[in-house]
Amino acid sequence: MASESLVSHFSDLCEGAVIVDAQSRVVWMNDHYPGRLGIVDPSLAIGQPVESVIANSQMRQVVESGKPIMLDIMDVGEESFVVTRLPLRDAAGTVVGAVGFILYDDPRHLAPVVSRYQLLRAELADAERKLAEARRTKYTFSSFIGAGEASTELKQAARRAARTASSVLILGETGTGKELLAQAIHAASPRADRPFVAVNIAAVPETLLEAEFFGVAPGAYTGADRRGREGKFKLADHGTLFLDEIGDMSLALQAKLLRTLQEREFEAVGSNRVVAVDVRIIAATSRDLEQMVAAGTFRADLYYRLNVITLNTPPLRERPEDMALLAEYLIEQICRQLDIPAHDISSPALNRLLRHDWPGNVRELANVLERALLMTDTDLLEVADLDRVMPKARDSAPASPANVIGIAEAVAQAERKAILAALDESRGNKAQAARRLGISRAALYEKIAALGLTADAA
Repeated sequence: MASESLVSHFSDLCEGAVIVDAQSRVVWMNDHYPGRLGIVDPSLAIGQPVESVIANSQMRQVVESGKPIMLDIMDVGEESFVVTRLPLRDAAGTVVGAVGFILYDDPRHLAPVVSRYQLLRAELADAERKLAEARRTKYTFSSFIGAGEASTELKQAARRAARTASSVLILGETGTGKELLAQAIHAASPRADRPFVAVNIAAVPETLLEAEFFGVAPGAYTGADRRGREGKFKLADHGTLFLDEIGDMSLALQAKLLRTLQEREFEAVGSNRVVAVDVRIIAATSRDLEQMVAAGTFRADLYYRLNVITLNTPPLRERPEDMALLAEYLIEQICRQLDIPAHDISSPALNRLLRHDWPGNVRELANVLERALLMTDTDLLEVADLDRVMPKARDSAPASPANVIGIAEAVAQAERKAILAALDESRGNKAQAARRLGISRAALYEKIAALGLTADAA
């Protein structure tokens, strides 16, 4: 038989071979094995339990489990052997015994294999580390630039949301920093050391969204990965799943999402196995979900499930007091990214920015500043630099100097108001007030002095 020929061929090539029956008794050894084991009369080993002949043998385990032990190191006295053990089956597939081979009489022969294995393990660990880093957040609350009342109130509400595990719904126009705020909430939450996984629903084709969320079982359909594929819910387990543009989700998928949120479990596409999951949901949209619920294009039960904590990101046109801070921050970031010398922006240029409605909000502002920086020949952005890359400024009636507030004064007024509010809420505790404002206590003292706040007022 082919199997007998193969065993015979292996026994000639290897350092030793042994066969046991279904009761793990020795039925055969090749000529090399007895000498390796120090057996003087090989005939005495036949019919004996394998453990009585080979003290550290695991052949019985192979017979009882029917599973091979492909590579192992077996110690016999002071010697060590590299061995492999395979089950033997009859024509019906029943395990009738096992065969073991000594591949090498010196484990050092495995050095190249072990070295390659260790290299693969190191590469896998490095890939897992990089993937874990990619799942971490890049932004914190300090990344949300703004000292005005609207920005301060939003960050305070978001910090309160971070302390809970409830779902959060972030509403706001495009470019107002919804994902940045979601990342900041995760970074300040008890789940900060767990994954943050984001899905832009508007960017994924409808036919692929279910697989994107819940994963695909091995071989679920033609062309599917034979190893299967994990979905975003599984990747975000014990962490946060950010669903951007939730208003673009179809009603059919809304029903499946609702069930997952309610039951905390899901089934991968093509699988009957239920997988439990613990995920904190933060959703965001620029659409009016209440209007969509009234129109029947968004499920009311899903809306109420998501809308536990609501945060509204104000558009840039409603926070003019933050324009100077945002412009300076973005210019610094852009210069660093483009590797160009540091630039500044003049007061007239800041006022030019304030005369635009910014439908694209902060994202549009960043684009305008980058284009202006690339086209200017000086290290100071002026009105002319902005006019080259911006739409025509909206008409405004000339105002006398008496009723025009400069950008610096507008920022100072906003900072004064925010500091007084924080101190009032903290009952004069400067450390608590600084934490509410997202600045250090030393910076708070500097601002109090710079703004001319009295000790009593502060």
